[in-house]
Amino acid sequence: MSIPFVTQTSRLGVPPIPWRATSGDRHNGAVFEGFDESTVDVEGGVRLRCRVGGGGAPVVLLHGHPRTHTTWHRVAPLLRAAGHTVVCPDLRGYGQSSKPATTTDHRPYSKRAMAADVLALMRRLGHERFAVVGHDRGSYVAMRLALDAPQAVSHLAVLDSVPIGEALARADARFAAAWWHWFFFAQPDKPEQAILADPDAWYGGDAERMGADNHADYRRAIHDPATVTAMLEDYRAGLGVDRAADDADRAAGRRIACPTLILWSTCDDLEQLYGDVLAVWRPWTTDLRGGPIDSGHHMAEDAPDELAKQISAFLTVGAA
Repeated sequence: MSIPFVTQTSRLGVPPIPWRATSGDRHNGAVFEGFDESTVDVEGGVRLRCRVGGGGAPVVLLHGHPRTHTTWHRVAPLLRAAGHTVVCPDLRGYGQSSKPATTTDHRPYSKRAMAADVLALMRRLGHERFAVVGHDRGSYVAMRLALDAPQAVSHLAVLDSVPIGEALARADARFAAAWWHWFFFAQPDKPEQAILADPDAWYGGDAERMGADNHADYRRAIHDPATVTAMLEDYRAGLGVDRAADDADRAAGRRIACPTLILWSTCDDLEQLYGDVLAVWRPWTTDLRGGPIDSGHHMAEDAPDELAKQISAFLTVGAA
């Protein structure tokens, strides 16, 4: 869930983990070595900036708020080394990807629209079937892609979330106090004013912890007014059309058809809010597994070795 004023610890009293160097910090400073960066036309005039590297079974990694695709800079090379083609896009509205005009219902920033972008991107790159990993807001896109295009998604990995519709249906005073930013970000105008008054103070971020290049890319995004508004549109869609899409799927009994991995960080608050996180996901899935990772919320930055290990092992499930 990426919160403002970001020490990125739980709002419910879980202490932060200490910073530790990872394998991603021991590669002579190289970031996305062996990956090509490009901008790809998808559908409806939308263009997605992405990095692609490796060979083998494809996996697409979807970042959360307020990050860009560079949040994966420590994980992507590990998955590439494990024998995968790895695709890391900036989602619609984020980073250097397109920021289409919105509508009164915020549908251009729905997870369905973002998922359609990712599906089109992967097809443009020649991948008809692929695994998808999503973190934070990207996890909602990943889940929507698995539900809307089950023929295309071989594996789904969700990091640090439960479905939007589920979170809102279960929301209570504790949720509202901890996740207040969902409701603030959905308001018109005032969130932009608050964030853009001092983006660094609002979002925080540490170059050593994030990695210098990732931190620089992130700062470019949060200082761009158009990107800030587009990121907020993601949340505005969340409380309306995205919740409606989730509720329609539950009412129709639709489930995620592919193997599903749910991972959550020990220093965020999913366990405190929901207890048995897998129990929340069980009615949405047909083949479920998962567990905690010793990490802060941004686990791709905080615990990339363990995260890549878990994802790599999961991607062998059902492999011929």
